[in-house]
Amino acid sequence: MPLWGNILIIVAVVILVFVGLAFLGRRMQKKMDTQQSLINEHKMITSILVIDKKKQKLSESNLPKAVIDQVPKLYKFKKMPLVKAKIGPQITTLLCDERLFDSLPTKKMVKVELAGIYIVGIKGKKIATPKKKSFINKLKSKVKKNN
Repeated sequence: MPLWGNILIIVAVVILVFVGLAFLGRRMQKKMDTQQSLINEHKMITSILVIDKKKQKLSESNLPKAVIDQVPKLYKFKKMPLVKAKIGPQITTLLCDERLFDSLPTKKMVKVELAGIYIVGIKGKKIATPKKKSFINKLKSKVKKNN
């Protein structure tokens, strides 16, 4: 087979892969949009007292079996951000959004947006997110600490 024939086959395969990824991307985007609209439809603002927060597997958490069964298989073995909180007189375990997990204070009353057992947002006063130090800044602080 001549060289141009091999190149033509490789280009065709690459085009098919890109077309397949485009269809898959559209399908995943539609799923994400429906899930986000469902979350926005059911979210409500409540005050919670955050007792503890940690990242652990859902199978090791204190969530009901019905909730664990509904979670996709991919997330069953992944460590998820979980928050143990007191909502009214009841202590429950809640799932938290990954980007909110670090800014959620412990041992404090916080107004949050809840969608079922999922913490979607934090309301009320602004909570400063801790900024990560760069490698050079860490070294500088260690040198200052030692001197």
